[in-house]
Amino acid sequence: MLQRVALCRSDIICPIFVRAGRGERREVPSMPGVFQMSVDVALQWLSARAEQGFGAYLVFGVIERAAKDEGGSVALDEDNVVCRLLRAAGDQKLPMAAITDLCFCEYTSHGHCGPLSADGSTVKNDETVELLVRQAINHAKAGAAVVAPSGMMDGTVGAVRTGLDAAGFSDVSILSYAVKYASAFYGPFRDAADSAPAFGDRHGYQMDPARDEREALREVHLDIEQGADMVMVKPAGPYLDILSAVRRSIDVPVVAYQVSGEYAMLEAAARNGWIDHDRAVLESLVGIKRAGADLIISYYAELLARLLPA
Repeated sequence: MLQRVALCRSDIICPIFVRAGRGERREVPSMPGVFQMSVDVALQWLSARAEQGFGAYLVFGVIERAAKDEGGSVALDEDNVVCRLLRAAGDQKLPMAAITDLCFCEYTSHGHCGPLSADGSTVKNDETVELLVRQAINHAKAGAAVVAPSGMMDGTVGAVRTGLDAAGFSDVSILSYAVKYASAFYGPFRDAADSAPAFGDRHGYQMDPARDEREALREVHLDIEQGADMVMVKPAGPYLDILSAVRRSIDVPVVAYQVSGEYAMLEAAARNGWIDHDRAVLESLVGIKRAGADLIISYYAELLARLLPA
C-alpha cells in the first residue's frame, strides 16, 4: 500500500538487433539471452512482445563487415535491414512504436560515428549531421514513429527536425541521446552490433563521466530547444544522479538506457550464483524508475513479461 514506485511492461522499450538473412538467430556471446535476428525472426519476436503488452522497440542494424565502408553508405540504403524490418512491421500492423537508432558506427569500416577527417583524428561533425538527416528520412519513410540520434554530433537534433518537417514527417518524434557518456559499459553492445572502433575511442564526442550534472543539463536543454520530444540518459545505473537532475530540470519525457554492460554484469553474477537473478534485475530497474525515468530501454523484456504487470 505504501509503495510509490510502480514498474510495468509499458515502461519498457525493447532493443533488438536485426541482421540480413532468413531464419537467423545468433546469440551474442557477451550478452547471453540476447540475439541478432533476421527480419522474419525479429518480427516474430516483436509480435510476441506486443501480445505481452510492451509498447515500443528500438532497432539497431547489424551489417556484414564486407559491406561496411569508410562513409557507412549502407546506413543510407533504403532497403537495409532496419528499413526492411520497419516495413514488415508496418505491413503486419505491429502494435508497437518503432524507434530507430540514428548513427553510423554500425555501418562504417572504422567503427566511428561518421566520416573521419583526412588524418583520421576526428569525426566530421557537419558532414555527419547531413548524413543523419538522410538516414532519419529513410527511416521515417519506412515507418519509424521515433528517430533517436545517438552519435552526439553538435546540431543534430535541430537539423533532423528541420529535415523531417521539410520531407513531410512532422509527426515523427525525436528521442535525443542528449546525455551519453563515453562509458566502459558499452562493450557487450559493440559485440552485438559489431560497432567497436577499429582505433582510438569516442571521448572526442561522447561525454566525460567525471563532469558533473551542469554539463548534462546544458546538453539536455540545447536538444529540447532544437526540437527533441524526449531525452535519454545513457548509461542508466551508474548515472542515477544525472538522471534525477535531468528529471527535475525538464518537462519532456526522460528515457534511461540500461546498457549492455549493466545487463552482462547482472547475468554473470547470477550465473555464478552470487546474486538472486530476478530480484536483482527488478531492483535495478526500480532504482532507474525511482530516479526519474519515464521509460527504460532494457534487454530484459522476456523476463519482465513474467515478473511485471502489463
